[in-house]
Formats: sequence, structure tokens, C-alpha cells
Amino acid sequence: MGTGFPSHKRHLSPNVHFYHEFTLRSHGVRRAGSAALDLAWVAAGRMDAFWEFNLNPWDTAAGILLVEEAGGRVTDFSGGKYKLDSREILASNGLIQAELLALFSDMFAGRALAPILTPREFAQRRAARAAAE
Repeated sequence: MGTGFPSHKRHLSPNVHFYHEFTLRSHGVRRAGSAALDLAWVAAGRMDAFWEFNLNPWDTAAGILLVEEAGGRVTDFSGGKYKLDSREILASNGLIQAELLALFSDMFAGRALAPILTPREFAQRRAARAAAE
């Protein structure tokens, strides 16, 4: 899978939470830095899916065509038809689209989320393991 993060105002993007959840449920998430390249990789079968928030039409137009022509699916996060002025994109090989949409639905509703440890919590667990050894 692939995604991207905004180059500015990263603190306003919820994508780190989606990145975390998708990473736990997949074999990994890549970040190439180019939505066009990520969409091309979905179309070519190099990745199974791509999602991102707040892209512009010039980031997605060509890649959407590639994914759809290759038999994949491109929607918004609720499964609605993707439009060039959409501010969110979910593209997949088509085989896992329903599963991805269900995960987006759960995440937006706050269901089935795995907590992200803070650095302090990680350090406390690390120290407790070291003390137990």
C-alpha cells in the first residue's frame, strides 16, 4: 500500500493514524512522495492500494485513468465516485476495495483502533522489560 503526507501543516492531517492502522493490517505502507507514481504502481500491480488526503487534480488525473484502465477502483473514503475536485482518494486493485472502505468507516467512527504508544509509554515498557530480564 502507499500513501503520502502533506508537505506543510502536517499537524492538521489525520493521516498518521490511518498510516498506523493500515501498517498493522498489511505487509507495509510505502511513501514515494508522488501520488502520480503511487497510482501508477497500483495500476501496474506493484502496490495493492493507495490513499491520501487533500490532493489536487494535477496530482491524480493521470493516475486515476491508469488504475481504472487496469481494472482497479478509485473512490473517495466512503466509496463514492471520485471526482477531480475530491479532497480524498482511495485507489486499489479492486479486489480489496470493500475491505479498505470498511476500515475507513471503522476509523472515522472510532471503532477497532489500535492505540499508538507515546514515546514515554514506549520507554516505560522498554524499561519494564529490561528490569524483568
